Amino acid sequence: MSFWHRLLCALGFRSPAPRMFHLDEDLSRSLQTLAEREQRTEEQVAFDLLSDALAQQNFAQERLLRWQSLTPREQQVTALVCQNYTTGQIARYLVISPSTVKSHVGRILIKFEVHSRGELRMLLEDWDFTDLR
Repeated sequence: MSFWHRLLCALGFRSPAPRMFHLDEDLSRSLQTLAEREQRTEEQVAFDLLSDALAQQNFAQERLLRWQSLTPREQQVTALVCQNYTTGQIARYLVISPSTVKSHVGRILIKFEVHSRGELRMLLEDWDFTDLR
């Protein structure tokens, strides 16, 4: 049981009626094996896995919304930053001044709520930018 689930139970909040999901045989066996390995119940493991998956989906959706808030030029700059291009390289590639690149990068960092290019790269490390240049 996750910390938050235990905390809510301690505060008197009750979980809604349990949902019934049908698991195929392979998935059921995997869940059982994982529960045994972690010495927890299958329900606890399933709850935590589902919670984690939903959190990842929410995170992915938030990143997509932030991406969509960028202008097309900011998207180009973001793609190049995530491919480790320097300010000078981006400026030459897009035929803009280095100060314009820096302005774009500043707005991008604000929109993604990160403090550096490195943080931006980490945030979007699983994205493929090869076709956005």
